Amino acid sequence: MDSTALEPSLYTVKAVFILDNDGNRLLSKYYDLELYPSMKEQKNFEMNVFNKTHKADNEIAFVEGMTIVYKSSIDLFFYVVGSAQENELMLMAVLNCFFESLNQMLRKNVEKRTLLDNMDGVFLVVDEIIDGGVILESDPQQVIEKVNYRADDNPLSEQSVAQVLQSAKEQIKWSILK
Repeated sequence: MDSTALEPSLYTVKAVFILDNDGNRLLSKYYDLELYPSMKEQKNFEMNVFNKTHKADNEIAFVEGMTIVYKSSIDLFFYVVGSAQENELMLMAVLNCFFESLNQMLRKNVEKRTLLDNMDGVFLVVDEIIDGGVILESDPQQVIEKVNYRADDNPLSEQSVAQVLQSAKEQIKWSILK
């Protein structure tokens, strides 16, 4: 066996993707582009994974030499992919963090329509958990706090927009009275 394949690496996650009930891609992020360099290869891999997992009652699969952990919810399938030598518990921790973060963010309404309506937040959640294949966070509460912090960081929140409009109205009113 190749000794380099067993060397420890921080690059744990090869891919993350979400598919709907028909196996259509809703979100995907591949961290090892040498693995599946083209969109066609990625979609073929996803369809192969979906076909082997969508009727199964398991949480883990080995497809095309990759370790895959997965979970389903209503009309969605969540997948985290690692190499064949990867620790399944690490991948499962990422999957659980991802799912629970989305569960909290979407107010326990993890379904296709809600997910699509909040896709920007979904990508933020993925980016808070994984960066370039390296696991950054496995605590859903920490992920949600960071994602909410970024959302609140916008200088033009709803209240400030209302304040700007009110101020503009007052300025127009004063300029008309003069």
